[in-house]
Amino acid sequence: MTPKVARFLACNQPATPCLVLDVDRVESNFHALRAALPLARIYYAVKANPAAPVLARLVGLGSSFDAASAEEIDACLEAGAAPACISYGNTIKKVSAIRRAHQAGVSMFAFDSDEELDKIAAHAPGARVYCRILVENGGADWPLSRKFGTTIEHARTLMLRAGELGLDPYGLSFHVGSQQTDTASYEAAIGRVAMLFTDLRDAGVNLRMCNLGGGFPTSYRDDVPGIDRFGTAIMGAMTKHFGNALPEMLVEPGRFLVADAGVVSAEVVLVSRRGHPQGGQDPVRWVYLDIGRFGGLAETEGEAIKYRIVTDHDDGETGPVAIAGPTCDGADILYEKSNYRLPLKLSCGDRVALMSTGAYVTTYASQCFNGFAPLAEHYI
Repeated sequence: MTPKVARFLACNQPATPCLVLDVDRVESNFHALRAALPLARIYYAVKANPAAPVLARLVGLGSSFDAASAEEIDACLEAGAAPACISYGNTIKKVSAIRRAHQAGVSMFAFDSDEELDKIAAHAPGARVYCRILVENGGADWPLSRKFGTTIEHARTLMLRAGELGLDPYGLSFHVGSQQTDTASYEAAIGRVAMLFTDLRDAGVNLRMCNLGGGFPTSYRDDVPGIDRFGTAIMGAMTKHFGNALPEMLVEPGRFLVADAGVVSAEVVLVSRRGHPQGGQDPVRWVYLDIGRFGGLAETEGEAIKYRIVTDHDDGETGPVAIAGPTCDGADILYEKSNYRLPLKLSCGDRVALMSTGAYVTTYASQCFNGFAPLAEHYI
């Protein structure tokens, strides 16, 4: 929690649940990533947090943007981004969205299938296109490998065909999975893409760009490698496989830039012990918060992302807990198996802070499921 966020919570005691995000921390993270990968252009993954204050700050820093929808493109343009600085990075797009983006001046589109390539050629003629390659996501807490990407062999065919359709076969991309904690995943992916890159260049395709995706991690309950380690590993692999003929490099950070800038302030609704199936009292307390999976904490599915939870009683004795949200839905359970322990003094009405919640929380929040309004947002 940054000092700005701590002061805001202490002085204002905003109604819960709410997100408080320090935009200055976003700027610090941007500079850290730029220092670690000075040769790469940063395309912020807008889906991580599309709030206007975040986008405006990043525009001022010279960032480019990776958009997942026509609506995100509109948000970037409204924040002052130039169309040339926006990549339509979703490989699944409506025809109307492709046309709308092209008319707005966006010229760079991702794809991973013949069908998507045909749509881009028909409705964004002459656009720069890049093909997403399927790579391993081992080491990622939130894998992205099944829904997106194609094989090396199919990508070669697609990129050759892109030129035949009048498009500009600009480059290749991959994504090693979100909250990726293993630098070797980038090294392996770069090696795979580099072979295809060389093959296509030899075939006469004017490839110029390698999009390394995002995935850079933030610290939740456990420590993660620093961004410098990722920068060193990536540049080492790029130099190894491309030598002095380095292509243009793009990265698409989302979580890394905004996650640790934000804190969710929540209230304990109930702490209870229920009867145990084998008789007696369950040794595990159930702690119910006024935010849950449907209130924005969707990444707790499968207990994948494990947020650190801070309370006012952290200096006291703790015990095992299961943690759940407030809704009348049996799936609204955050943690049962991840060995969470919270203070025994914790009780109804206490406030808790869920740390590093600046990414993938506000936009995952449901619209009034069970009547609960989406969490409030404060950008400072």
